Amino acid sequence: MNTYEGSLEGGDLSIALVASRFNEALVERLLEGAVQALDRNGVGNENISVTWVPGAFELPIAAKRLAASGEVDAVICIGAIVRGETPHFDFVAGAAATGITEAALSTGVPITFGVLTTDDADQALDRAGGKMGNKGEEAALAALEMANLFGALPKPTGEI
Repeated sequence: MNTYEGSLEGGDLSIALVASRFNEALVERLLEGAVQALDRNGVGNENISVTWVPGAFELPIAAKRLAASGEVDAVICIGAIVRGETPHFDFVAGAAATGITEAALSTGVPITFGVLTTDDADQALDRAGGKMGNKGEEAALAALEMANLFGALPKPTGEI
């Protein structure tokens, strides 16, 4: 029986982060958590890139471009979408999630979802280094594990 698992070892990996400027104070905290997790697991600064986009809606297209470049082993999307008084939240959150999923599926490169979707700012702060941890860190660890898993899995013979 073959068992495939990814590890958190990042020494040989190149990781791209795509960060949303909207809700930048929250995103900076998520980004810091992600970079610290990459550093703790052996990814050197020379193998980490950060690309800033205007908002969460733009995360998928930048992530797809980076993933399709062939220069990165994984992409981490970082953002914060806080519910307001209009349905704008639903459209942006849904488009970001769907777009990030499509980018990963179409490129075959792991792209992780470090995007907060919360009802209010307090919930967001709790998840950006507060009592609920740091979701940027979690997305970075998932990216490392998936990049290493993809390195261990049999290579596809055609389109995936």
